[in-house]
Amino acid sequence: MIICTRRLEFDSAHRVMNHESKCKMLHGHRYVVEASFTAKELDSVGRIVDFGLIREILGSWINENLDHNTILWDKDRELGENISNITGQKIYYMKCNPTAENIAKHLFEDICPVLFSSYPIECINIKVYETPNCYSQVNSKNPDIQSKLRDDE
Repeated sequence: MIICTRRLEFDSAHRVMNHESKCKMLHGHRYVVEASFTAKELDSVGRIVDFGLIREILGSWINENLDHNTILWDKDRELGENISNITGQKIYYMKCNPTAENIAKHLFEDICPVLFSSYPIECINIKVYETPNCYSQVNSKNPDIQSKLRDDE
């Protein structure tokens, strides 16, 4: 199987409700998303897909919805409304706590299938780095969330 991967970066704030430590506070990250795709066959140029198309489609969605934004669980609307009233920014609400695992799962299950539905490619892996040392990923071989925490965190 041939796979191509595009790396996309964005800055965003989030709060993890019910977290036992300081992540229960609103805070920000420089997130990195690695989105991997495959296809049944290569195109006439010899590619799965042009890397620029991934940037254009998924990158635009990320820029519009997540970059320089606040990502909150929809149960955290009171905080979101306060932020929005003060700053005027829109809030990106998720149906679950905005952990790296849940953001990866959301991109993999809900966003990429819609964004790339008219292309002969399939997203097979989403990896979301919350920090340079910590990431979560979801993939088509094992759609359960996989997390990795390096020793040097």
